[in-house]
Order: sequence, then C-alpha cells, then structure tokens
Amino acid sequence: MILMISSFGFVILWSASGGHLEPWAKKQIINFCLFFPLSILLSMIDIRIIYKFSYIFYFGVLLLLIGVELFGVTAMGGKRWIDLGITRLQPSEPAKLAIVLMLAKYFHNLHLNETLKTSKILPPIFAVLVPVILIIKQPDLGTGIINLVVAVSIFFIAGVQIWKFAAVGASILVLLPIAWRVMYEYQRLRVLVFLDPMKDPLGAGYNIIQSKIAIGSGGLFGKGLTHGTQSHLDFLPEHQTDFIFSTLAEELGFTGCFSLLALYIAMILICLTIVVNCRSLFGKYMVVGVTSILFSHVFINIAMVMGILPAVGVPLPFISYGGTMMASMLIGMGLIMNASVHRNVNIQ
Repeated sequence: MILMISSFGFVILWSASGGHLEPWAKKQIINFCLFFPLSILLSMIDIRIIYKFSYIFYFGVLLLLIGVELFGVTAMGGKRWIDLGITRLQPSEPAKLAIVLMLAKYFHNLHLNETLKTSKILPPIFAVLVPVILIIKQPDLGTGIINLVVAVSIFFIAGVQIWKFAAVGASILVLLPIAWRVMYEYQRLRVLVFLDPMKDPLGAGYNIIQSKIAIGSGGLFGKGLTHGTQSHLDFLPEHQTDFIFSTLAEELGFTGCFSLLALYIAMILICLTIVVNCRSLFGKYMVVGVTSILFSHVFINIAMVMGILPAVGVPLPFISYGGTMMASMLIGMGLIMNASVHRNVNIQ
C-alpha cells in the first residue's frame, strides 16, 4: 500500500514539473529510498525498545521545537525549520509521532479506572499542549490542529469519559472570540475567505478558487499527465505540495482521485485491523495515533483544496513534495508494522 500510494506521488510530481524528474520527483524518490528501508528495519525492532525510549524521543523533539523558536530558519512567512547544513529539518513533523509515543506509553501504564480521574489526565494534556503551542506559534496552525486531533483520538480510545470531551469542546466555543483576536491577520482572512472565496478573489481567495477550477476541469478521466493547465500555467500555487490533489484531479480526473482515496481507505482499514489484533495497549494506542495522523492529513488536505475547510498548510501523505513529511510518515508506517509484527508481545 505504501509503495502504491507513493508511486502515485512520484508520477504526479513528475507530471507537475512538465514530465521531468527535476526538481521534485527525483528528490522525492531519493527520500523514499532512504527512509523506506528504515521503516522496514523499524518494524523488526523489539516493540519493548520503542516503548522504553518513547519519553526520550518526546523530550528530544520538544528540544528541537524550542530550538526552532530560538534559532530557526524563516521561510514562506514562518519559522519552522532548523538548518542542518545539508538539509533543513522541520521538527513539527516528528512532533506528531513524539506525541503519539508519549501518550501511548503514558496510557499503557494507566489503569482504566485511573483514566476516570481528572488528575491523571492533566499531565498528558499539558505534555500535548506544550509542543502544540510551540508549533502554532511558528505559525503552523494546520500541524497544530492535527496534533490535537491525534491526541484526542488516543484519549478517547484510552477510556477518557465523553463528558470531558464535551466540556473541553464547550470551553473552546466560549474562547473562540478570544482566539479570533489572537489569530494572525492572514489566519483570520483565511476563515473569512473560506466562508466567501469571492471576498478576495485575487488575494487570499485566489488559491482555493484556482483549486476548484482545477478539480472541476478534470472531469471523469482528466486532461492527461503533463496536460493540466491550472498547474502548468502557474494559476495553481503550491501545486507540488499543499495543492497537489488539485493537480492530480485535473490530470487524472475523478477516476484518479477515486483510486487514490480507495488506497488510503484500504490502508486505514488495514491499520485498524492491526489495532484489533494487537495484544499490548501500547501497540494499540501507537497504531491508533499514527493512523489518526494519516487520516487527519488526508481528510484536511482534500477538504481544504475542495473548499470544505479553510486553507491550512497540511500536505497529502506520500504524495506532496517534502522530505521531512515523507520521512515522518514512513517512520510512522514502520511503527504500525512493528505493532503488527509484535502483536503478541505483552509489554509489562
């Protein structure tokens, strides 16, 4: 499934650059070839070793996020990267996995009755909010939201009471006016444009309008690879990253979109099957968390380019161009495969 979905991405990136491997497809293939073997190796490591180092990994990524705040590299309006010389690292991507492993280990050691106590769920809430706040401050609202969705999914499956989720949801609604005031101007504009794209058709609403045109013009079978007008004539911004699904829709049409979504759904169903068969709670929570990352990215990205959700910087897993994202998702898949391989291991 990973190979099939990634191949979709290689082809679309090749097409987006006019039928050339440079500048995106070649680098994406190299990143895949580097980290796919790592995911296979990760699947063979004793799951108890992953369990043992979960907190260390979390604190390591937290330090990287603090490092971004202190001496990060600013690009495209955000300070999200650390310059390593040969490449740039975006710590917000591994932060998702760090939060998953941290919560998986914490709730594994927590008895079901203890999850009913508010005092027991406050520490993991704090541990989630610290990196999320650092990520949103970069600013990277999309990744921050995904981290919250992932955390909520693990809290839910761990047995936290429904009324507590309802209470938090009600509190968020009450705080929305305050949140609106502290949002960046471009974030407020994105929400307003989401409600009415024609409010600023040549500014903040331009991307989503062009995206809808690209998706609609693809028809049933698309215009064909390298023949998309919106992307190749540069009407569609970021057509190799956040809006790559629009490029795919224009060139491969409804058939191509349906095929890709079918692959994603199949992968998610396989992951949920692994959750059911996992003996250890740590393995279950880990797989649920990584699956939530995959689902959140797919849902938010596709809903965003279709205008169903406000535009946020969320790439499409295995499809959008980006080395850190590819590495993060492949490592996440390695964790899921690890839970499958070691499904009968009982972690004490």
